[in-house]
Amino acid sequence: MRFWVLLSLLLLQDALPHVIGQSAKNKHPKEPGENKIRPVNKKVKPKGPKMKERESADSSSKSQSILMQVMDKGRFQKLAATLSLSAGQSIELRCKGSNITWSYPSYLDTFKDSRLSLKQLDRYGQLILTNSTAADTGEYSCWLQQCNGNKCRKDETKTGSTYIFFTDKEELFVPTPSYFEIVYLNPDKPAVIPCRVTTPSVKVTLHREFPAEEIETDGTNIIYDVKKGFVYQHPTSDHKGIVYCKAESQGAPQISIKYHLLYVEVPKGPPSTTIVASSNRAEVRDGIHVICTVLGEPDVDVNFSWQYPGQESERPVIIQNFWRLINRGTGHTTRISKSVLVIEDFEARDAGNYICIAQNLQGETTVATEVELN
Repeated sequence: MRFWVLLSLLLLQDALPHVIGQSAKNKHPKEPGENKIRPVNKKVKPKGPKMKERESADSSSKSQSILMQVMDKGRFQKLAATLSLSAGQSIELRCKGSNITWSYPSYLDTFKDSRLSLKQLDRYGQLILTNSTAADTGEYSCWLQQCNGNKCRKDETKTGSTYIFFTDKEELFVPTPSYFEIVYLNPDKPAVIPCRVTTPSVKVTLHREFPAEEIETDGTNIIYDVKKGFVYQHPTSDHKGIVYCKAESQGAPQISIKYHLLYVEVPKGPPSTTIVASSNRAEVRDGIHVICTVLGEPDVDVNFSWQYPGQESERPVIIQNFWRLINRGTGHTTRISKSVLVIEDFEARDAGNYICIAQNLQGETTVATEVELN
């Protein structure tokens, strides 16, 4: 019996080192790098960014906003498409770049407003507007200019823009310098009634003066754009007349200025020009005048220039330019532009051809007439 007990103990002693040693091996502290994945000779294709992430990266590289607003304590904030501030607040905008160009409501330039300050520093351009008013509401934008010598171009990838509302409960409409404005209705382009507001949340409606009625905005033919005003997408002669806008907020309704809608009759193109002299034969010491007339679109400016016989010898002449609107009687409006060349004392050197050149954005037209010496 004792023999079998001793034999069992010997067998157990031989087996324990294997079992205990195996357990100890699993529980000993890990050596540095012991559990790292060993490199294997297997080629793994790196995963590229997802398509949406890649497209986003591409689009951000194409166009990058460089416009920021300077906040208090030296903080900066990137601007969204619109920003609302209370009238009276000052604002500082910055655009990254060493050659920045700014765009802002044009009347600030027209009146050379001292509240506006523009500076170009080494790394950014700066725009500061102090003591803001409702009239300052509008688009503020900047872009980097790339220059090569005297030639500069806009860098389309580095721009910034925001539309700022300077809210004022006493001025729901953006103030204008006049109390009456003409809007031309052209059949081949949208027409805008620019009754813009200073608070984007106000309710705005369009009204006809006579007959007195509200004009429906269907969202298709007539829409309201808070940054522009009411837009006639396809103007017709039926839209002509006098209109105004009404804005309603928490207080009493406010009325905009009046807009006179005139329908345009003359199609686009180079000036339609005629020329006529008061007389085609003149005596010495006679007074003569030559009239150059253009019939065109109401909102298209015409520039006149002259060539005449005594020009090289610096013969003194009087040239007067003017224009006026005329109603054709059927709701159509055109613009008559005239240039008049006057010679008070006709001389022999004044005899010859009088040439008028009328020019607009679409081209130029040349006409001539002859004045002879009797």
